[in-house]
Amino acid sequence: MIPSQLQPLANHLWQSTLFAAVAGLLTLAVRKNRAETRYWLWLAASVKFLIPFSVLVDVGNHWGRHAAATTTSPVLSYLIEQTSQPFSTLTPMATTTPVPASPLVTWVPAVLSTFWAIGFATLICSWWRRWRGLRAALRTASPLDLQIGIDAMISPAFVEPGVFGIWRPVLLLPAGITDRLTPPQLKAIVAHELCHIRRRDNLATAIHMGVEALFWFHPLVWWLGARLMEERERACDEEVLLMGSDPQTYAEGILKICELYLESPLPCVAGVTGANLRKRIEEIMSNRIVFRLNFAQKLSVTAAAIAAIAAPLIIGMLHPPEGRAQTKPEDLTFEVASVKPASPDTRGVIMRFTPGGGVRVVNGSMKQIILLAYNMEKFQISGGPGWVDTERFDIIGKAPGRQADGDQPEPTAEQQQQARQRLQSLLVDRFHLTIHRETREAPIFVLVVSKKGPKLRQSEQGFDGISGRPGQLTGEKVPMPVLASVLSGILGRPVLDQTGLVGTYAFKLEWTPDSGGSNPIATEKAEAAGVPATDPSGPSLFNAIQEQLGLRLEPQKGPVSFILIDQVERPSAN
Repeated sequence: MIPSQLQPLANHLWQSTLFAAVAGLLTLAVRKNRAETRYWLWLAASVKFLIPFSVLVDVGNHWGRHAAATTTSPVLSYLIEQTSQPFSTLTPMATTTPVPASPLVTWVPAVLSTFWAIGFATLICSWWRRWRGLRAALRTASPLDLQIGIDAMISPAFVEPGVFGIWRPVLLLPAGITDRLTPPQLKAIVAHELCHIRRRDNLATAIHMGVEALFWFHPLVWWLGARLMEERERACDEEVLLMGSDPQTYAEGILKICELYLESPLPCVAGVTGANLRKRIEEIMSNRIVFRLNFAQKLSVTAAAIAAIAAPLIIGMLHPPEGRAQTKPEDLTFEVASVKPASPDTRGVIMRFTPGGGVRVVNGSMKQIILLAYNMEKFQISGGPGWVDTERFDIIGKAPGRQADGDQPEPTAEQQQQARQRLQSLLVDRFHLTIHRETREAPIFVLVVSKKGPKLRQSEQGFDGISGRPGQLTGEKVPMPVLASVLSGILGRPVLDQTGLVGTYAFKLEWTPDSGGSNPIATEKAEAAGVPATDPSGPSLFNAIQEQLGLRLEPQKGPVSFILIDQVERPSAN
């Protein structure tokens, strides 16, 4: 299992690897064409490592939100998504409790991050040391008038001829080179370096060095670097020969450079040596004819480029953020629904599901109603205009075919879920609500059994309920997931049950509200109503859970689902 924190990186590496594989197939198709074509294909594969497809997927999300319908096959949609994001964990719409990472998974990202940082720093320091050596050689160099359109310098350092710099390149030649090479050989070598300048090879190589620094742990990145160097030098060789240089003179000049001088210490300081020298010399001496791309090859390369951009856009359009358009189930709507502003004189809030799958809301805010519809906690929702917290509404929704309340038992869990979906449909119809979900890494609590064991009294099967006031909870026939859900609302943070306790339990929990995270406003209201206050010197909620229930809350981090309100309007008239 890949930790959730590493899933985006794993998907990005997979996508980039797949992209490089496609680029590799294309280079095979154009192996008889100019090296410049293959160079740009490999460079595109390198740059892909710096561009996550998630950016294009987000653009597709935006387009997909406004699409009325899609005719794309669900099977094709699934295959595209699984191919592009094989390590993603899809979060079901109804999931409200996050699944935290195991203890092993929680420290793996930290260890890997430290390991990556060490490798990154080592590589940057190595390059920086070599760069300083080249800067020192440049400072000791003297100008040389070659009349080639750029500055030329001659240095006493025993480094091969190379192009130093990216934005204002300088041709750096070793001292005595004019005595060691014949004028035709020197002319061919200089022509090779000018090719590097025209092609902006130093800039392209610097970009790939950035890729190597960020993804140094991926062998494919270094393999791509070798292919880039190989095709870069071949492309310049081909251009030098096309300009009319004699192959034998040019090859002899390269061999003398290799014999007398050191190779450039940095790839982004383009020299004349590098790549597979023996193969280069053979190709130069054979002076083989290279072909430009024909129409079919151009079409193939263009189609591949379009597909690389279109695929993530299609993924985003086929899978917009969950809940955005709020697709309304045809059969899950209220038979009769009433929505009206609440009376300003109403005190308190009533929000409950009625028999058969209906709902009754009295004096509920828009945000509270959304939380009820999507079974979320207050900390899991954000966005929307200010009135979603201040304006209150009364809603009565009756399920189809429902009889009088007294003729039916309390709604089952299935009926409650149906009522939530009907309420979601009503919010779309009457409030024009649009939302989207996001899953983010956030702090959570895990409820576990303490070392001394649980102190709960097991009760009969079934679910009776939890009642309480600020600083106190009393439960009868309560399963542990329900207790975790109640604690989540009190703490304002997801609480996941990992006690392993099955069945239902009875308990009484007392703590000091302020130290436990309860709402102080609720405490003041309870005191004003004559409810006895809790002991201010009592335990915190965390201590009370451990001392009174034999359980423990452990802080962790895990994926948490959030709702973001994109649009909501005041309700239309009944």
